[in-house]
Amino acid sequence: MSSNPIHNIITALQKPLLFASKNNFAHLSLLKNMEPLVISLCSKALSSPISIADADNIKELQKTFEGFDRLDLHDKKDRILKGIEIVNKMTGHWSLVIGQKKDEASPHSLSIEEVKNNLKKLSTPIEYVKGIGPKVGAWFRKKGIETVLDLLYALPFRYEDRRNIKKISKLSVGVKEVAAGEIMALGEVFYGRKRIFEIAIGDGTGILKLKWFNYSGAAMKKRYKAGQRVIVFGDIGIFNNQKEIIHPDIEIIDKEESDLTDFNSIVPIYSSVGNLHQKTIRKIIKNAVAEYADYANGGAPRNILAKYSIMELPQAIKECHMPANTDCMDSKNFLARKSLIFDELFSLEFGLAIKKKDAVKESGIAFKVGTDLKSVPMVDKFISLLPFKLTSAQERVLSEIKTDMACPHPMNRLIQGDVGSGKTVVAFISALIAIDNNYQSAIMAPTEILAEQHYLNIHRFAEELGIRACLLTSSVSKSERTKMLKQIKDGEINLIIGTHALIQEDVEFNKLGIVVIDEQHRFGVVQRSLLKKKGANPDVIVMTATPIPRTLTMTVFGDLDVSVIDELPPGRKPIDTLVFRERDRQKVYQILKSELVKGRQVYIVYPLIDEKEELELKAAANMAEHLQKDIFPEYRIGLLHGRMGVKEKEDAMTAFKNKKIDILVSTTVIEVGIDVPNASVMVIEHAERFGLSQLHQLRGRVGRGGHKSFCLLLAYKIGSIDTYKRLKIMEQTNDGFKIAEEDLNIRGPGDFIGTKQSGLPDFRISNLLNDAAVLKNARDEAFKLIEQDPDLIKEEHKILKEIINARWKGRLELATIG
Repeated sequence: MSSNPIHNIITALQKPLLFASKNNFAHLSLLKNMEPLVISLCSKALSSPISIADADNIKELQKTFEGFDRLDLHDKKDRILKGIEIVNKMTGHWSLVIGQKKDEASPHSLSIEEVKNNLKKLSTPIEYVKGIGPKVGAWFRKKGIETVLDLLYALPFRYEDRRNIKKISKLSVGVKEVAAGEIMALGEVFYGRKRIFEIAIGDGTGILKLKWFNYSGAAMKKRYKAGQRVIVFGDIGIFNNQKEIIHPDIEIIDKEESDLTDFNSIVPIYSSVGNLHQKTIRKIIKNAVAEYADYANGGAPRNILAKYSIMELPQAIKECHMPANTDCMDSKNFLARKSLIFDELFSLEFGLAIKKKDAVKESGIAFKVGTDLKSVPMVDKFISLLPFKLTSAQERVLSEIKTDMACPHPMNRLIQGDVGSGKTVVAFISALIAIDNNYQSAIMAPTEILAEQHYLNIHRFAEELGIRACLLTSSVSKSERTKMLKQIKDGEINLIIGTHALIQEDVEFNKLGIVVIDEQHRFGVVQRSLLKKKGANPDVIVMTATPIPRTLTMTVFGDLDVSVIDELPPGRKPIDTLVFRERDRQKVYQILKSELVKGRQVYIVYPLIDEKEELELKAAANMAEHLQKDIFPEYRIGLLHGRMGVKEKEDAMTAFKNKKIDILVSTTVIEVGIDVPNASVMVIEHAERFGLSQLHQLRGRVGRGGHKSFCLLLAYKIGSIDTYKRLKIMEQTNDGFKIAEEDLNIRGPGDFIGTKQSGLPDFRISNLLNDAAVLKNARDEAFKLIEQDPDLIKEEHKILKEIINARWKGRLELATIG
């Protein structure tokens, strides 16, 4: 034995710790005499000359295994995990990875060619997997499962413990049970007017009835016959003193079939695929896992896996599909699933870390920004024109932007803030800094309506500042466009506001200095890349009026610096929000009349312009006419919608602001941009058709003056209790971030923030709300790794980059896009 006591402990404990943790702790119950082994080793080590740090680790290890042999399996598992953590700490580098020996394959022991070969195997089309073929392959593709890798990640949505097959007489009512028996009778029966299909099975100890309410009689009679032996699983109920299972899982036992793995085990339950039986889906996936799981290469280095007690990817995939014990029942703490989540999120954050690092290395424009905002003449003049004072939050964010713009590297900054927090003013001031430095500025919005509103809000100030601004959208006439493009190319126009039209090939800038992208999640990463390429690495600001939960900020915008305008202008009051059903319409009209009598103004928002009968939606144009004629004949009603020209919209908004219109009937074009302090009520028709964040955006149009304001959500067809509860959230809070969290929870990250347009890898299994803690750990480790090896010159990191790049589908080359 070595004379080094630390080495002796590590060598002696490696084997039992690996044995205990292997296959998701499948052999933990077989581990014997662990406590005396650890106590003996630690006592010898403590009597030897060792460092204080080593002595502390050994004492911690000794304490961890005190009473170990008397613990239950759950507590033993916790102690083994703690023991592995301490042993790894004592080695100072990777020593043990849960469930895997040191010499087993990992990304770091493979060559780049082997990794590429593995990735190629995993991209095998689904049709070539054993048991699938073209017809079944089409069913899988409808579920978004197109390759072998997709199939490996098609995880069970739950598990059932079917290991204990009971006699029918011993089945307990009210719990899920497994039973076996012979079909004694079957057929369609009536209970009153209700027709059901019923099978009676017996095992000599009793009768169990199986019932289906939704079925094809012909198919059931073709599949099941009297005399067949079956195994069944489900909730045991009782009806007329007879035990029963409604819609059971049932499988026929062939006479020659001895494999009962679908029952005498913990069984994975998968989402349905076409008309395949669960048994068939399980068989297909089991075969695929056996053949391909070992080709899956993890995205995180082994030392990081060890630090967080994470399983290697192949083993984690196998455990998720074929769990060894009931740990899988607790999805939050199931180690195999947590390991897949960590691997997915580490890959995401590693890619973002690469993008951010590459952006910092690029050369950009170092603008002259002076000591404060007043030292930029154009900015100083603009601030003096404003009818209000900038908030401290706006000033703080502008200070961050100014610092970025002074650096010789491209700025990539996200500005987020609640409705009415003043993001557009901050963006315009940033554009003015570039213009003051003799550069051009571009503001790109996702829709013509939003681009037009930015233009309407900005061009009046631009004229007073001597800036030539233009609005470039697809609606511009050919002759106007030709003239505009020449002026942009010649540098005569220095502020360009527009839509996707800005990134078309024939748009050439003279000297583009800054790009502001509004509601940026609606743009694809390639579109943003094209706009950036129109200049020599211009600065980029991306804005969103949708408050973004921190978990999403760390993902979708993980490679950006984030500024939050977390303060509303003085005088903004909380808005009372009330949910009404269609039957309460008259109450809504009464509230409107009481506000109109006080001299206030009202918005009424509809989701459509013209009536579409099949959708049963009240539309703006029709309702404006109805409201004027039948409901509010004594008041002036105006109409605003997206099909109106820029001048018409401006006239309508100006008339409303100047109190020449009492009720503005509108589509969602007023979601942003219009500021009318006297408007105190917002009615949103068909509120059930809007997302929470959009409702919050619309609500922000009122409460801009000193008057008490209201937002009335009128739901025409709620449909479900969940929809009603979702709308009631709006009554409970005016906090955009809380609403965004709820919206994210309801709609999912892809729909909420457009991650499918963001250029990010898909989220296969991660839930950004539930997995926030894992996300933070993954982010910390990924950014730390890039900090330690920024050029990824270590051999293992070159391989890692190959794996990560494959997961990003080559999109890491778009490293400098905001």
